[in-house]
Amino acid sequence: MTSAPLPDAGANWVDRHAPEGLKPWLKLGRFDRPIGIWLLLLPGWQGIALALSQYRATPGLYDLWLVVGFGIGACLMRAAGCAFNDIVDRDFDAQVARTALRPIPSGKISVKQAWAFVVGCSLISLLILLTLGPVAIGLGVGSLALVAAYPFMKRITWWPQAWLGMTFNWGALMGFAAASAVFGWPAFLPALLLWLGGVFWTLGYDTIYALQDIEDDAMVGVKSSARRLASAVRPGVATFYVMAVVFAALTGIVAGLGPLFWVGLAAYAAHLAFQVVRLQREDGALALKLFKSNREAGFILLAAIALGSLGL
Repeated sequence: MTSAPLPDAGANWVDRHAPEGLKPWLKLGRFDRPIGIWLLLLPGWQGIALALSQYRATPGLYDLWLVVGFGIGACLMRAAGCAFNDIVDRDFDAQVARTALRPIPSGKISVKQAWAFVVGCSLISLLILLTLGPVAIGLGVGSLALVAAYPFMKRITWWPQAWLGMTFNWGALMGFAAASAVFGWPAFLPALLLWLGGVFWTLGYDTIYALQDIEDDAMVGVKSSARRLASAVRPGVATFYVMAVVFAALTGIVAGLGPLFWVGLAAYAAHLAFQVVRLQREDGALALKLFKSNREAGFILLAAIALGSLGL
């Protein structure tokens, strides 16, 4: 049987080009929707760039490996996290139109096979983690608690998006630690501020994402910030994005980044404001489009940090 594209995947390389037997596995890891890889990876790259602004006059081969290693690790850990989330949520997913055709609820991959996938991706990621230095390794191990708890947050809090923000932006701390080899106060303050800004950024964009499922979530009893904010979702997202910009600005101040950082930060703020202006609570297709545009937002902030680190 030919595998059909999942509802929120759109046109993607997996459905167009991947061998039929691999498609369920690639979809289990969400490789048909690479936006999640970018949103997990970009905070890590931002943390690396921020550390280089403080501790490296000229990047070396190890710094290049950090960029590549974080890229590979983001692909694998996002895949493992998505598979784990699908294992935990398989009964909920079967009741929601957008997720019912995912590999586990549709029966294409068994729970036991999904666990093997999680373990395999995690072991390869561990090999990468062991190259990053003791502080980054400790942070990487600590992140497992955040990853493991996330699927259960939607059952116990209206703000699972905040927990996702803490998890997805943990790479900012790891990247800074790996590239700087420092940990402690006040040296780690810029990374902490960058992480906090990322938490609010994720809280905003994942609230937008959750608008797609707001009716199905209410039916099956899943909590989300989109449901909690209800008609106030636009001012809510605006508030989250304002805080994201504020913490990014504090990062630039503490790190002493150059003038071009502020130009980039203004572009970042404008991009987020554009999302808020366009947001329509009832338009799920637009919500998905705005959510995906956060890849560009993340790159804008990365460029701002990188240029600011040059003193420009």
